[in-house]
Amino acid sequence: MADVLIAGAGLGGLTAALALIQRGHRVRVFEQTADLREIGAGVQLGANGTRILIALGLEAAMREVICAATSKEVRLGSTGQAWPIFDLGETSVERFGAPYWMVHRGDFHRVLLDAVRAAAPGAVCPGHAVLSFTQDADGVVLHLANGEHVAGDVLIGADGVHSRIRRQMFGDGVARFTGIVAWRGLVPMDHLPPHQRRLVGVNWMGVGGHVVTYPLRRGEILNFVGVVERDDWQVEAWNVPGSTAECLHDLRAWHDDVKTIIRAVETPYKWALLGRDPLVHFACGRVCVMGDAAHPALPFLAQGANMALEDAMILARCLDTGAVPDALLRYENARLERTAAIVRGSADNAKRFHNPALGTPESAAAYIAREFTAEKVRQRYDWLYDYDALTVPI
Repeated sequence: MADVLIAGAGLGGLTAALALIQRGHRVRVFEQTADLREIGAGVQLGANGTRILIALGLEAAMREVICAATSKEVRLGSTGQAWPIFDLGETSVERFGAPYWMVHRGDFHRVLLDAVRAAAPGAVCPGHAVLSFTQDADGVVLHLANGEHVAGDVLIGADGVHSRIRRQMFGDGVARFTGIVAWRGLVPMDHLPPHQRRLVGVNWMGVGGHVVTYPLRRGEILNFVGVVERDDWQVEAWNVPGSTAECLHDLRAWHDDVKTIIRAVETPYKWALLGRDPLVHFACGRVCVMGDAAHPALPFLAQGANMALEDAMILARCLDTGAVPDALLRYENARLERTAAIVRGSADNAKRFHNPALGTPESAAAYIAREFTAEKVRQRYDWLYDYDALTVPI
């Protein structure tokens, strides 16, 4: 069994820790934040992600906090006209063998953290910022900001989009501003009019922007993300507060239902969306990266968390196969092509959701009828949900 070091106690790092602990590996997770909690935002978990959580024994705990939405639909941002995309709920189980869940990131993080701590008390080390690493043929040493040096057999960089591990391995790369700014916020469902309290995921589409809403925490709150094309804000951070007035101004041409949601958000937060080319390697010797540290994607396929869960399970399976460097190469080979395709597909959806054809009700109806046929929706999404990290060849 391996002595595994993980940099980062986010969703991906904790999932990797749990999968590895359950396989008998020794795991230590180092997280720079002393207060282990996730910021308020929603996460969508398709069948490709939920089947992993169920296999890890987390179904009962997750069902206490998730919302199993009944369906997804698109709506025209200007008029509110709606078209169904696909059913969720039992349909996801029937077609893909696992449910579709929507969950508050903080609730999800707490489920994972509790599971890791129950499986291996003391495995998670908060307040331990990672600076760098050194490695040789026999092992890897993680250098912490507090002056400690921790030795292990393998290091997993799960330290997010600004990963120190990735930077040391492959450099910073080029992060390009996409010209897109996103707003996020949460609304208590009972603060909305009755007709807006549905357990449905909605993608509002329009020229130059789109809005995504979906229910969280057993349907008690609504997650809001508003995406607009503008070039005067380029801060890539989720925790920068904006104002209701600014958010309303950005979405001033949108339907009253969207504005009602914005007015009910206590504090809207804004962040700039940056695009990055996929890495050509995830591993080097005894060190690898996963999740956003490896393949940050624009949030337009709802696959960021799912990719991290897939990475975690594939990594755990690969580390069962033998020597660490070979195992990490197996992981890299299993994940490069799929994650790159998701990164590209996420970028493509920005063009689809902001198409000029959405400018009038007549052209929008024709565009949606053409681009959101059942067959095209299956082509765009089924390959995501069909993927089984528990059995895919490694």
